[in-house]
Amino acid sequence: KILPGVGDLIDGSVSVQQLRDVRLEDLLGRKPISLDDAQISSDLRDKRVLVSGAGGSIGSEICRQVAKFQPGKLILFENAETPLFLIEKELTETYPELTVVPIIGDIRNPARVDVIFDEQLPQVVFHAAAYKHVPMMELNPAEAVNNNVRGTKMLADAADSFQVETFVMVSTDK
Repeated sequence: KILPGVGDLIDGSVSVQQLRDVRLEDLLGRKPISLDDAQISSDLRDKRVLVSGAGGSIGSEICRQVAKFQPGKLILFENAETPLFLIEKELTETYPELTVVPIIGDIRNPARVDVIFDEQLPQVVFHAAAYKHVPMMELNPAEAVNNNVRGTKMLADAADSFQVETFVMVSTDK
């Protein structure tokens, strides 16, 4: 619940009856953003969409959101078998008409990335494959750079080489 400020209560400009439920907007610290569903649909509908890191917390949510806009094909690119299996299963059960292509691979392997782009010809790429746990990566900086920098460059280079229409790199505060 949200309670009016103490100063407002003391001077009588508000009362305890104005107690209300917390809304998401109260927690954002900024004005909410309204999505342009028509534009998003135009950008994704009937397109071949590849999501790297598709089994991760962010990548799997991107897959769920993209699936709602009826892409022609949703390509799930992930290096971990179990998370890939789980998101593929969820998507095929929720969207039985959707073509879902699960692909095991590593963004750090340029030959594998090229084969995937050559076979699938993605038009839109959402790049969410990254290490994100800062304390662990501080203990393993070479792997963090190898994956998050070198792997991203390889994926971006492939997107450029295969003339991907849209490349979206997801970055977090982590």
